[in-house]
Amino acid sequence: MSNIFVYFKFYSLYYLKDNDAQNLLRPELVESLYYMYYLTGDKMYQDWGWNIFESFEKYTRQIDGYSSINDVRNKDNVRPRDKMESFFLAETLKYFYLLFDQNNLFPFDQWLFNTEAHPLPIYKS
Repeated sequence: MSNIFVYFKFYSLYYLKDNDAQNLLRPELVESLYYMYYLTGDKMYQDWGWNIFESFEKYTRQIDGYSSINDVRNKDNVRPRDKMESFFLAETLKYFYLLFDQNNLFPFDQWLFNTEAHPLPIYKS
């Protein structure tokens, strides 16, 4: 699991602030992996996506769905927030599906996705 904010120090490694160690189940990383996989064909991006999906299953899965978590640094106590934003179902899981779909249902020369992960056709003029 990863958090949503990372801070970098000049000539140093990154660090996290306590209030920024949460994971909100956001779609942007999985979306990026989807684009990179289909642009390069490199299965490394699918492997990374699968690792992320397994982490979601292990650390955020609840009885009735998934939960954002408060602390990605502590695997033994991620402190679930009992909150699943709608974008997890509408966007994050959609990009997981697309990342592993072998048919590429939405070729990039025919479709684009808006900021809410809705596919829109590209019309030829």
